[in-house]
Amino acid sequence: MRAMKKIVILISGRGSNMQAIVRAAQAEKWPCRIAAVISNRADAEGLRFAAEHGIPTDVVVSKEFSNREAFDTALRGAIDRFSPDLVVLAGFMRILTPPFVEHYSGRMLNIHPSLLPSFPGLATHRQALDAGVKVHGATVHFVTADLDHGPIVAQAAVPLLPDDDEHTLADRVLAQEHVIYPRAVRWFVEGRLKIENGLVRVLEERAQPANT
Repeated sequence: MRAMKKIVILISGRGSNMQAIVRAAQAEKWPCRIAAVISNRADAEGLRFAAEHGIPTDVVVSKEFSNREAFDTALRGAIDRFSPDLVVLAGFMRILTPPFVEHYSGRMLNIHPSLLPSFPGLATHRQALDAGVKVHGATVHFVTADLDHGPIVAQAAVPLLPDDDEHTLADRVLAQEHVIYPRAVRWFVEGRLKIENGLVRVLEERAQPANT
């Protein structure tokens, strides 16, 4: 029997990726527990969803801290109360300090709305449109101290259509995020992600023993 993994999810807004992960974990009966959803904003819509699904919530208001280091220290304390095996960034709109990232090295995932390493940072859909690329998408990766970098776990490609604008493109990319992020988190929970020389290898699914 695999040990039950504990997951803490960080959000800043509605947390649509958090919702997709929670629903998938429940529907597919992952060997895990969503231990908490934590936000840096007290008005984050996703906190209500979490509470309605019986998930503990916490808020560490980023505006109440004078610098990133102080906020990250408080956030780390809030997270570690739940002793998570995995920390999931789901629309968490904060740049994290290197010591914070190092503390969760190899056990913190993020999703970025582009096919990394292309278009890191903000306004990725505008960047894609301005560049005239034919394919855009989303990337799940392990978090490192370098912003929007780190070993890539999964990607989904979305074609650019002739009449696309930022909103239509963002909607189609988000729909794919809701597919690949739960999948990547499940792989972690099942112990199927292995980082070798900075690259992620997804191990084959282990066969379940037959009932006797």
